[in-house]
Formats: sequence, C-alpha cells, structure tokens
Amino acid sequence: MKSRNILKWSLLGLSGLVMIAAAWFAFPSEEPPVREAAPHEEAQHINHPPVEPVVHRERNTVHIEMTAQRTDIEISEGVIYNAWTFNGTAPGPVLRVKQGDQLEFTLNNLDPEMPHSMDFHAVHAAPSQKFVEVMPDEQGTFTYPADTPGVFMYHCGVSPVLLHVANGMYGMIIVEPKDGYPTDADIDQEYTIVQSEWYAENDMDAFQQGDPEYVVFNGDDHTLKEHPFLAKVGDKVRLYVVNVGPNHVSSFHVVGTTFDHVYLDGNPKNELYGMQTVLLPAGGGAVVEFTVTEEGDYPILTHQLNDAYLGATAILRVTRDGKDNGAPAMSH
Repeated sequence: MKSRNILKWSLLGLSGLVMIAAAWFAFPSEEPPVREAAPHEEAQHINHPPVEPVVHRERNTVHIEMTAQRTDIEISEGVIYNAWTFNGTAPGPVLRVKQGDQLEFTLNNLDPEMPHSMDFHAVHAAPSQKFVEVMPDEQGTFTYPADTPGVFMYHCGVSPVLLHVANGMYGMIIVEPKDGYPTDADIDQEYTIVQSEWYAENDMDAFQQGDPEYVVFNGDDHTLKEHPFLAKVGDKVRLYVVNVGPNHVSSFHVVGTTFDHVYLDGNPKNELYGMQTVLLPAGGGAVVEFTVTEEGDYPILTHQLNDAYLGATAILRVTRDGKDNGAPAMSH
C-alpha cells in the first residue's frame, strides 16, 4: 500500500512538471532583464589635469608628495592615450635627492576606481610595509632611506604590476653620490632619458603577448626630435638613462661618438670606459658620458633597431654656440 502511494505521488509530480513545461512553451516568459553594471564596474574615461609634485628639503629629509591620476597624454602626433600616471605625465616627474637622504613620501590617489602605490628601486624597505596600496581618494605616507647612489626606476607596485607600468605609472629618481662622480667637473650639459613602451590601450592581452605600438623616449615618439637636446662643440655631455620596459631591453647608443665613461645603474663604483652601446634591462639604468667634437646632429637611440623604428630615438644638436639652429632633425 505504501509503495502504491509513493508511485501515485511520483506520477502526479511528474505530470505537474509536464504541465508547467507545456505552459512555458505555450506562453514563453519575457527575457530576464540584463543586469546593468554598477558605475564602479566599468572603467570611466577620466582626464585629470596634471598636478604638480611637491618636493622640499629639511636638512637631510626630503618631503615628496605625488599624485596617482588618469590623464590623456599624446604619445605620438595626434595619438592620445588615457594613461595611468604619476602627476599627469608619463614618465612621471624626475626626482633628485642625495645619497644619505631620508625620503618622506606621500602618495595621493585621485583614481576613483583602483588602488595605486609607489615602488622606489632606489631604497631599502620592506615592500609589504612601505610599498602598500593607497586606496581611491585616500593618501599614504611612507619613509625610507636613500643610501645607494645611482639612477633608478620608480613605478606603481599594485598587482598586476604589468598593468600599471604598461599604462604609464613610472619615472626616474636620481640619487646623487655623496662625493659626486669623479667626472663632475668636466660635465658641460646633462639630460635625462626614460625609455618605455606603449601597447594597445589598457589591453592586458597586448601587454602580455603583443608587440608595442610605440617605443619611446620621455613619453612620446616626436618631442626629442622636434626639440633636440643641445650642446656646444667640445662639450662633455652626461645622460641619466632608465629603461622602464615593461618588456623590452634597451641597447642604448649615441651615433657619432663613444662613451668616455659609463656608470652602470649610475653607481660611481660601476665604471666602464670607451663603450659603444650599453645594455639596459627592463628596470635598469646607467649614467653615460661622452664628448662631442663636431657640429651636427647626433642621433640617440636603442640599437634594438625595431624599437628605434617605433620611436625610441632622440637628437642631440651640437652647434658652435649651443643654440638650436632650427634645421630639420636628422633621421636614423
């Protein structure tokens, strides 16, 4: 008897399901509404005006205040990239301190959608304590010593770091040696160069697997050709150079001269002589010095020539008086 009742209710349940299914096919319901993403789930186009960094010294403590922000920048003529930046430029501001300084660093995060941070290659600090995320619309302050002289990269260290660096969050910090470089008295001109790559905008697949669309010096592929570095005949020129990548090496070279002195990573103890090309890994740097003996244009480039073709070139213009003569820049 009990088994017949179980069978009876099972059959009734099955027939009920069949009726419900038939009714659904006869009178199909409307498509379920598609949930609209909340505002924070979609990347907004944000174009903050550049914010000036604040840097001031109190004895051997250097107070640095910088801003993480998104800003439209021109990476090639007429090509705008909505970059993630420090202070509205890519690369960010060049910072200059002295060996033995204490850095008191504050990061303001204007980005309403994601955290950012600061990773200084120039300092000794526990990253889990001193390179931590600063949340949207907040600020964080951290202190560290700058004990190692040289020329270093800084960048956002939020995971995935590739996403933040490829989108523009990097720059150069120079830590001047306590006793200077042995060649300081000979230097007539000095300039800074940051090599970097631009890929399809904010495209992680391109950052990981693709080729860069531009490889550039100081953020774009044209400024240092239209507005060359300048020197006089006979000048000794010093370049502070960092390759921030994120993916390619740089074979740094100046056409028409050799490097009298090279300080790898800018450390005066790492001195080389008579170099033609200096290999800079992603995240590496150097100080290079050379003498210009004749008037004319001296192309500066990476000798990874496919990357030079994509924009990583500059011009050093040498004239009798050290002024720009307005001539079209030499191509290379």
